[in-house]
Amino acid sequence: MNRKITIIGAGSVGSTIAFMCAVKGLAAEIVMIDINEKKALGEAMDIRQGTIFTDPVKIYAGQYPDTANSDIVIITSGLGRKPGQTRLELAQTNVNIMKSIASEITKYAPEAMYIIVSNPVDVLTWVFNKVTDIPERRIIGTGTLLDTSRLCSRLADYLDVSQKNVQAYVLGEHGDSSFVPWSLARIAGVPIADYQNRLVGCDKLTMSLDYENIEQYMRTSGGKIIARKGATFYAIAMSVCHICECVFSDANEVATLSSMTHGEYGIKDVCISLPTILNGKGMSGKLMLPLTDAESAKLRASADVLRGIIDQIEI
Repeated sequence: MNRKITIIGAGSVGSTIAFMCAVKGLAAEIVMIDINEKKALGEAMDIRQGTIFTDPVKIYAGQYPDTANSDIVIITSGLGRKPGQTRLELAQTNVNIMKSIASEITKYAPEAMYIIVSNPVDVLTWVFNKVTDIPERRIIGTGTLLDTSRLCSRLADYLDVSQKNVQAYVLGEHGDSSFVPWSLARIAGVPIADYQNRLVGCDKLTMSLDYENIEQYMRTSGGKIIARKGATFYAIAMSVCHICECVFSDANEVATLSSMTHGEYGIKDVCISLPTILNGKGMSGKLMLPLTDAESAKLRASADVLRGIIDQIEI
C-alpha cells in the first residue's frame, strides 16, 4: 500500500486527523504542514513514536514540495471559532488563508482528492472551486456529515436503538440554517413518526420526539463543545477519516457532503450539502431526495444564507 495523505494544519483538528489516519492504517505516508513548523514537527514526532503499534507508516512534518503524489490532501488551516462566534463570521480571514494554501498545494498535488474541513466549510469549498483548476468531483467539503452524525447519535439515544439503524440526514449549510428533512427519516426502514407504534414485545417509550429540540441540539452541539473544552476535533476527525476510507475503498457510499450546485432544487453556484455518492473517483453524483415543498424551501433558504456571505467576500 503506497497511499499518501497530506494534512495542512497541525492544530487540534489536523493533528487528530493525522493520529487517526496512522492508527487506522489509512496511508503508508502522512505529511503534516503548518505555518508553525515547530508545532507540525512536534505533532508528527509524537505520533511517529507510537507507530510501532500500528501498520507501518511514515509520518513527518514537511513543506509543500513534499506533498507531491499525494492521494488525498486534507485542509484544516484557518482561525478557530471562538465562543459565541458563528462559522460564517470567520469567512473573509479564512478565505484569504484558503487562497494562499490553494495556490501552493495544487502546484505539487494536482491529481489529489481535496477534503476541505476549515470553516466556514461551504464558503471555503466554493472558494477552492473558484481559485483552482481541480475538477469539482475531487473537491469534497465535509459539510453536514458531522451534523448528520450528531443527529443520528441523538436519535439513537432517544429511541434506544443502534446508530446503524438510524437513517436520517442534515442538509444545507454546515451552520445555523441547516435542517432535517423529517419526512424521509427512518428507523430500521420505518418512518420515524410511526416507529414507536410498530414496536411489539418490548417496552415502548413514553416520551414523544421533539423534532425542533433535536434539530436545535444538532445545530448547537459544536458551540457547546467549544464553550466547554475550547475546540471540537474528535468527531470531525472521525468524519474525515471515514471520507478517506470511502475514497480508498471505492465504497459508493451516500454521504452528506458539500459540493458545487448546478441547479439542484433550483440552487446554483453555491456549495451546500446534499446526499452525495462518494467513491474512488471522488463525488460521483448526487441523490435527489423527494423533499416536501416546505423542505425544499428550507434548502433554498439555506443556500440564500451562503450566497449572502459569498457575495460579501473577496477572492
